[in-house]
Amino acid sequence: MSVAGESGGRVRQMREKAKQMNEAAERMTDPQERQRLQEKARKLQEQSEQESGMDTGDNYPQ
Repeated sequence: MSVAGESGGRVRQMREKAKQMNEAAERMTDPQERQRLQEKARKLQEQSEQESGMDTGDNYPQ
């Protein structure tokens, strides 16, 4: 598997995990725990977007 393929798989896994965290947060009755899970999901989603951008060469010029 190519490096880009491995990164793409990792990005998909990160996005799936973020989705699962958001779904779990929706089921939480404790507001603090819900917020904690939503924050973790948001950070994971941002990280996956950054890695996805690197895969496509969509980074800022130096």
